[in-house]
Amino acid sequence: MQPAPVPVPPPPDSRQLRRVALSGLLGTAVEFYDFLVYGTVAALVFGELFFPDADPAVGTIAAFGTFAAGYLARPLGGIVFGHFGDRLGRKSMLLLTMVLMGTCSFLIGLLPTYDAIGVWAPVLLVALRVVQGLAIGGEWGGAMLMVVEHAERTGGARRRRGLWSSFTQLGAPLGSMLSAGVVTIVSTLPDDEFRTWGWRVPFLLSVALLAVGLFVRLRVAESPLFTETRAQDTRQQDKPPLAEVLRRPRPLLLAGCVGIGAFTAQALLTSFMISYAVRHGYTRPQVLTAVTVASAVALFALPAASALSDRVGRRPVVLAGAVASAALAFPVLALVDSGSPGLLILALALGHGVAQSTMYGPLGALLSEMFGTRVRYTGASLGYQLATLVGAGFSPLIASSLLAAYGGSSTPLSLLLCGGAAITALTVWRLRETHADTLDALNPSATSADVPAAEGVRQ
Repeated sequence: MQPAPVPVPPPPDSRQLRRVALSGLLGTAVEFYDFLVYGTVAALVFGELFFPDADPAVGTIAAFGTFAAGYLARPLGGIVFGHFGDRLGRKSMLLLTMVLMGTCSFLIGLLPTYDAIGVWAPVLLVALRVVQGLAIGGEWGGAMLMVVEHAERTGGARRRRGLWSSFTQLGAPLGSMLSAGVVTIVSTLPDDEFRTWGWRVPFLLSVALLAVGLFVRLRVAESPLFTETRAQDTRQQDKPPLAEVLRRPRPLLLAGCVGIGAFTAQALLTSFMISYAVRHGYTRPQVLTAVTVASAVALFALPAASALSDRVGRRPVVLAGAVASAALAFPVLALVDSGSPGLLILALALGHGVAQSTMYGPLGALLSEMFGTRVRYTGASLGYQLATLVGAGFSPLIASSLLAAYGGSSTPLSLLLCGGAAITALTVWRLRETHADTLDALNPSATSADVPAAEGVRQ
């Protein structure tokens, strides 16, 4: 039975667009805060707390293995929440994903360690990470589409989709800065206190971000573009969105590859860099301070790159970030290996704050422009989460293994950064520029590859 038609709302005003942008910022901040708090604490103490029978190197690898488990669940979350987001609406899925993310993070903060409950400790940790990964898999796509689709219907905001989408992207450095700042504070505790209860504080504090995010998100209106499409397109319930995306998989594959460079750099220069730098003689507060400063730089570089992509296009800006990331890979690691706290800050500010942000900033608008409204939640979410899985999910695990195999040399890390940037650069070459297209130019029932007038890939 077909659902009752949804009335088409009046065009949204700029105040609603600002509210949607704030909602996207907070949601992504919660996402990155939760994930990066885990990555930071995993680098510091999870090996000994949840995998105490392993030697330190193996314990770190096991801790980052649970980090990867969360990323493995993200594409599935993108499929599940994307399906219902394309069928039922963006807003309801965003409320559900935010509750799941914050709740899982809070429960990790309450989790008993191996000494208390034995093998159940790592089992429960992995289970919470998987649920959290499912929720995060659906969060970014819905938050990004709400901003982009509201901007499409709000006055002249369509010409600034990149800039408006950057508010959702800003949640990444904001969440990173918050997580590094909180862990920096608690890491000043004596080691025994930090291992006993201090590591739990950042997870428990996530409930405050959750409360603020829900307050804002409950006041946000549904995407007008989705509502219009659902009211006008009676075929919306005929075929699952995933089936339509997979019918022509090329845009999905390109969407999954274009973000790999940004996520590889983000993972290696934030959460993994903490364990790497501490092993090279830096104190925890020194490393966390450097991550915080780099995230603060990104708060300016990211919207600048996104705004520039509205003027010159998504492709040249993302390509410039990829080239910069590859060019800086060896110098950045050399600065880290110098042992100087000042040079460590400079290294992360350049590699993460500038180069990575230049790749990452336009990514939200770019992926949103590659899929039609009927399948945009599914297509953009799945593409984004595939990029996070390959780029960020496996990078710390691979890096830990390479360091153990090659005696701590930084060369494999530099090569990983170069490899991720190369994949992004090659993928950008295959994309067609879309910053000047309207989202209406895409057939609501198709991916961008179906519509020559607004195709999302080069033919």
